[in-house]
Amino acid sequence: MPNYKTHNTTTMKNILATFILTICSLTIFAQDKTTEDLKTLSDNKQYDKIIEHASKSKDYTAKSLYYIGLAYYMKEDDNNCIKFMNLSIDKDSKDPAPFYIKASTLNYMQKYEEAVKSFQLAISLKSDDAEFYSGLGDSYYNLEKLDLSLEAYKKATEQKNCPDRPYSFVAQIYSDQKNNDKALEAFYVAKSKIDKKSNSYINALFNIGLLESLKGNYDKAEPAFVELLQLDPKDYHSYAKLIQIYYHKKEYDKAKPYKDKLYEAHKKGELKDNLKDMFCFDQFQWNDKLIQAYERYEEGSKDIYNKHLFYVVNQDDKIEFRIQTEYSPISVEQGGSKYLLCRTKGDTHSTFNIGFNDNFKYDDLKKSVIAVLEEKVKPTATSKPTK
Repeated sequence: MPNYKTHNTTTMKNILATFILTICSLTIFAQDKTTEDLKTLSDNKQYDKIIEHASKSKDYTAKSLYYIGLAYYMKEDDNNCIKFMNLSIDKDSKDPAPFYIKASTLNYMQKYEEAVKSFQLAISLKSDDAEFYSGLGDSYYNLEKLDLSLEAYKKATEQKNCPDRPYSFVAQIYSDQKNNDKALEAFYVAKSKIDKKSNSYINALFNIGLLESLKGNYDKAEPAFVELLQLDPKDYHSYAKLIQIYYHKKEYDKAKPYKDKLYEAHKKGELKDNLKDMFCFDQFQWNDKLIQAYERYEEGSKDIYNKHLFYVVNQDDKIEFRIQTEYSPISVEQGGSKYLLCRTKGDTHSTFNIGFNDNFKYDDLKKSVIAVLEEKVKPTATSKPTK
């Protein structure tokens, strides 16, 4: 006789196993469905709806927990973001995404040492992601570990789909390290790689113009500033830089439209900081001193005012004294020049018998300033404030 008991027991075990597998499959299916739903919500930026799942997330998959943490990240709730990224990592320590978001959040919280560890873990799981290296570069940069930061940013640029930031910061670090040649080279690379519509592109152009100017390569500096102003006509610092280039090249007529733009912006109240009252239009060396020439916007006043100021800067970047043109109401009243050349040294003010009108030639003014610097002319009047 067949052993029905054994047969029945085996059958029951098979039925039970099938039931358990079905239940597990339903659970996995439900979990997969939740993850899929959360991903869809995340793709549609419906972060508040995702966060509604936070209270019932105990049995969620690692990926579902990740999407909840990501929603908190986008809502700038740092503590809850890290909480859910840690929960996700606890369930699946092989996914680099939670490590990256956790590290990025730690950067925002200025916990850079902790961020470094999380970025490194993300990189150990996925070593070809430019964003991971870029974030690591940010951590090291804020820790003032410039060599490590530079290494991380460079590594980012070697990966596919590298964002703009690493290209810009490679150049910035070389600039911070006073390595102008490397910085210039890196800014040219950044210019060739990053989006022309981005602020990073504008920044690269400005620095190319600035560094080429410092090297005396004005023909290379000029097109950088011209392109910049085509993209951003209100970058007034670039107007001043272009004016200086044209003065170096003695192309004063080319400088005039840019000077007019600054005067126009001044009247509209659009200028700020060191451009608010005046702008630098020329710089030149005299002996071991740097002479910085500024022009003030003030005009039409009936009172005495300074118009062109030549600051004498020593090797310690300290201003020793200045030579300036001053509007002279008395001279104008007597039919003389509109501006007289003067010098302010300490508390002593000196006036020279050298005058200029609005249509003066800059080369004549510059020669007169150098004559005063070299003490080839003597003041006609000298005064000190009365005590």
